Amino acid sequence: LPAPPLPHYAPPSQNLGKSGLRVSCLGLGTWVTFGSQISDETAENVMTIAYENGVNLFDTAEVYASDKLGQVTRTAISRVQSEHGTQVGLRSHCFEQLGFESGAPPVRGKQESLADLSPIFSLPPIPCPEIVRAMTYVINQGMAMYWGTSRWSAMEIMEAYSVARQFNLVPPVCEQAEYHMFQRDKVESQLPELYHKIGGCPHATKGNLPATLAATGRGYQWLKEKLQSDDGRKQQAKIKELQPIAGRLGCTVAQLAIAWCLRSEGVSSVLLGVSSTEQLIENLGAIQVLAQLTPPVIQEIDALLGNKPNTKKESRA
Repeated sequence: LPAPPLPHYAPPSQNLGKSGLRVSCLGLGTWVTFGSQISDETAENVMTIAYENGVNLFDTAEVYASDKLGQVTRTAISRVQSEHGTQVGLRSHCFEQLGFESGAPPVRGKQESLADLSPIFSLPPIPCPEIVRAMTYVINQGMAMYWGTSRWSAMEIMEAYSVARQFNLVPPVCEQAEYHMFQRDKVESQLPELYHKIGGCPHATKGNLPATLAATGRGYQWLKEKLQSDDGRKQQAKIKELQPIAGRLGCTVAQLAIAWCLRSEGVSSVLLGVSSTEQLIENLGAIQVLAQLTPPVIQEIDALLGNKPNTKKESRA
């Protein structure tokens, strides 16, 4: 018998902040598994299914898996482009030394042009004006269309924005921050106030629950240790307490956690980390859970977590 067709999801898209870049509300992160924990064939299948289900944001953080990750993602992207006759939205990372190896001149596709977003991970030991000038050069040379920050403080983002405005340079369009049920303060209380002041943008986030991430690969001993710490055990206990809520909504805890991230008005896209096509399909199903996160459900989750920051603005629900 032929295999049953895979369920199809279509994550809604929205502008990334004030830019004209339309991104799907769910993106695919390759930093955990691609090039290290899964085969090249599985990686290609995951990216193909993600793209066919409306995902157009791919995080290719090559620093986590060395050159192998870049090779795998480029091969997978080439496959998708050849099969669908279109250009895939791609994000590249320029890291500590602002090397341009990850950035490549955009290639125009048959139907869409390459949307390349280059975040700077953490703040390198380089003066902020030099970073803003360097990223302006990257964009002017056609190596990227937008740049953003990743894990910068609100003060650092404000400085970058001020430098860009003062010297007529290109400001960052987003901040990629860690955001999940146990890491809320920056995204829910610090960044909204900052973006309100500067007229800036929402942000892409990494929305996985710590206990749902695979910690079996080389280089992820830190994650194992975090899960085995006192805080890690408390978080895993909270996750178990979320299971009745997930069951009542007819979803998994992972889907509930992703939908919970999406409910925030300050989140443009949640990046998923998956190791199989089955896990990807499950995570994409979080789209259907979002509508069920009514104010009473959100209040129930907040009461269970006990870590809601003091904010002026509530969620989309």
